[in-house]
Amino acid sequence: MKEYFEVGQIVNTNGLKGFVKINPFTDNIKEFETFDSIYVQEKDNLVEYKIEAVRYVKQMVLIKLKGIDNIDMAEALRNLYVKVKRDSLPKLQKNSYYIADLLECDVYTVDGDVLGKMDDVFKTGSNDVYVVKSTEGKQILLPAIKDVIQNIDINNKKIIVKLMEGLL
Repeated sequence: MKEYFEVGQIVNTNGLKGFVKINPFTDNIKEFETFDSIYVQEKDNLVEYKIEAVRYVKQMVLIKLKGIDNIDMAEALRNLYVKVKRDSLPKLQKNSYYIADLLECDVYTVDGDVLGKMDDVFKTGSNDVYVVKSTEGKQILLPAIKDVIQNIDINNKKIIVKLMEGLL
C-alpha cells in the first residue's frame, strides 16, 4: 500500500508573507487542520514542510509553511503536488477506501471472469463511479453501489463485481 497520499496541488500564492493556495483533492478540506506537516513533490524528492497556519477561502486551502516567508519563496512551489503520510489521515469507516488503494486492483465478475484493472474513480452526486480498463483497453463504468460492488480486498488488490444488465 502507498505510504504517501496526494492531497492537493499548490495553484497559487496568497499575500506577501509566503502563504500558498492549495486546490484540495480531499472530500473534507478541514482535514488540512489535522496535519502537522505536508510533503511537497519537488522533482524527484519529497520535501517536508511544517505547517504554521491554515485558512480557507471558498473551496481552497491557504497554508503558511515554515521556512516559506515571502511571495517569491511561495511562488517557487506553484504547480507542485502536496502529499501526506498515510498514518496522518483519519481512519476510514467500514467499507470505505482511499482511491489510491483502489487503483490498479484487478476487477473480476462474480463468475471469475477478468474485467480488467481499476483505472479511475469519478465522483458523482449520488455515488462514485469506478472506471475499469479492460484487457482490450476499453473503459467499463461501474456504479459503486452495493448491488454491483460485491467485495473489495485491498490487501490482495482484487475487486469482485456483479454486472447488472446494460453495464457492458
